[in-house]
Amino acid sequence: MENKNEKVIAVLNDLVETAKDGQKGFETAAGAVENPAVKAELQRFAQQRAGFVSELESTAHQYGGSTENKTTVEGAALQAAGAVHRGWINLKSAVGANDSKAILGECETGDEAAIKAYDNALQTDGLPVELLTVIQRQRQDIQAAKQTVTSLKETL
Repeated sequence: MENKNEKVIAVLNDLVETAKDGQKGFETAAGAVENPAVKAELQRFAQQRAGFVSELESTAHQYGGSTENKTTVEGAALQAAGAVHRGWINLKSAVGANDSKAILGECETGDEAAIKAYDNALQTDGLPVELLTVIQRQRQDIQAAKQTVTSLKETL
């Protein structure tokens, strides 16, 4: 049983990091775009991801785990590598160029990486049904957000 919970906690930890990256990415993007409607949507997605983090952390606690960030120098390097993997690393250069289309493109890339992370989580054997339901719902919300970002990008 303990092994099963360790797997659940590992999956949840990965998704928490993915959601945190999305939250930070959308906050950064919202701060960099001028268009008020685009800014509002990006802020909404940042809040959505904050909600995901909270829900995932709460779920981890239900399974006896913790998603507390234990940042060491090694941990910071792993976080940076994870940010690259999770698709948000090029956002800073897009923000620096002050190019709203490029910023939205990086948001799309980040969400594509998030969708892959959620797909991987859904393929993990032996996860409880309640957890799969949470993961599927959040994945659908990310997919919808990505489609909205794509639409916003096309209107600029």
